[in-house]
Amino acid sequence: MKYIIIISLLVSQLLVIGAKQSISRSSVAVLYNSNMPESQELAEYYALQRKIPVENLVGLPLSKSGKISRKEYITTIEEPLRRYFLEKDWWKIEMTDQGVKLATINKIEVLVCMYGVPYGVNHDKGLKLPEGTVVNSITKQDCASVDSELSALSIYGLPTYEQLTNPYFKKDSHFSEANTPFYMLVGRIDADSLVTCKRMIDDAIATEKTGLWGMAYLDLAKKGVNYKMGDDWITAIEEKNWKLGIPSTIDKNKDTYLTNYPMKDVAMYFGWYTGAVNGPFLNPDFRFKRGAIAVHLHSYSAAELRNPRAKWVGPLISKGAAATVGNVYEPYLGGTHHFDILHDRLTQGYTLIESAYMSIPLLSWQNVVIGDPLYQPYKHLGGSGEEAEDDKFYRASHVAFQAWGQDIPALVAKMRSAGHKTNDGRYFEVLGLLRYYQGKFQEAGLFFTSAQKMYLLDYDKTRNALHIIDMLIQTGQKEQAVLVCKTMLGRVKDTPEGMALVATLNILSPPPPPPAKPNKELPSKKFSPKK
Repeated sequence: MKYIIIISLLVSQLLVIGAKQSISRSSVAVLYNSNMPESQELAEYYALQRKIPVENLVGLPLSKSGKISRKEYITTIEEPLRRYFLEKDWWKIEMTDQGVKLATINKIEVLVCMYGVPYGVNHDKGLKLPEGTVVNSITKQDCASVDSELSALSIYGLPTYEQLTNPYFKKDSHFSEANTPFYMLVGRIDADSLVTCKRMIDDAIATEKTGLWGMAYLDLAKKGVNYKMGDDWITAIEEKNWKLGIPSTIDKNKDTYLTNYPMKDVAMYFGWYTGAVNGPFLNPDFRFKRGAIAVHLHSYSAAELRNPRAKWVGPLISKGAAATVGNVYEPYLGGTHHFDILHDRLTQGYTLIESAYMSIPLLSWQNVVIGDPLYQPYKHLGGSGEEAEDDKFYRASHVAFQAWGQDIPALVAKMRSAGHKTNDGRYFEVLGLLRYYQGKFQEAGLFFTSAQKMYLLDYDKTRNALHIIDMLIQTGQKEQAVLVCKTMLGRVKDTPEGMALVATLNILSPPPPPPAKPNKELPSKKFSPKK
């Protein structure tokens, strides 16, 4: 608590100082594992692509393991990196009036950890807390993400059992304006392989030229009052998306999106709460749209971030997402990235790393940011940037919402006309999703039906049938939902997307249990007493 109070005082004192407006490439340092040639190769590739000075690359001989002990973190990462910063004259360390040794000047704003740098600091089972420390569910453990610990690298003597309040939390300005030289924004380009990591960099840079356009898929947990905070984040994202003209589908059921749910053009995904990747993300053919932001909230979502089949971070990246956030250990709900803030800052055009740190309340904690930290997915949401063929519909939809979003009859008329002229069912599907969001269920159903008739592929027809089924479920029309499900299933039973309908039908109308088999009497054995 002592450190939290002191840092808060320092923040208030430094806010009066003027600052520059954005992340300069000279203020970005890149950390790689010199024991892994792939790690160095990635660091050099990233520096070249983002025009980061080569002298800002830092190689340390590190463990190849994802998680290391507290002692190994201190001796192989923390202490060597502090010496390096001093030798390079990147920061000035001073003792404050409150007796805290920290950086009062820091030329590095963003530190990027490369594939090969450990990402987790394990709990020290022999940890001895100072006398008088109140042990609770948070302070009894000192495990953390390497990245979150590095964000407070310049603060010497920080207790390993104490988290820091993030002074950048909920801010709405560039980090260069925060005037907190004792903190850095720490991100990570990490995945199952060097190839995947390079792909993330390439996707971020390519998408920045056009902007990120596509569908948003959101998933509520719906598991009671203890989960309300997370569900509120998701519903806030849905509301903001419709204001921005980002078409959104939301799953309001307790279960996550079903296996083989026919998602289309997925540029954004926010969901929770299961421990391992499931649903459509298990489908071999599923791929996110290039540059996609995809996040699933779970306590240990990044516990095995280099495994493309475990937890959530690794699988989402392996399916083509360019960026995500996650947790190496248990952060507790309030200590995770607040999705609504993360989404808001991204859609305003901030970088991934700024958006992520504005959305996290604690430092020296459990969180990681995966992807190119400098990535700005929505820098062209205003309509600028290069126009790609695959984005034209979503650009047109955005323009329509910006022009007539406050006049729904005009918006409906314009989009309906465009749909008929182009023979594009997406216009009607988006109108259906909008009216469903607004509670206009009858009108939404008509739009979904029109979209079904216009679409050529069963994949798209099934998705609109699922929209109708979900709407019927939410309005208590279970029998009608079963009828629609069975009707559509008769057409697509043998297709992959038909599995989503089968799963839905099993939830709505569970099959009867198999008849019990009669017990067969075991043959009796003759018993002969010993003579």
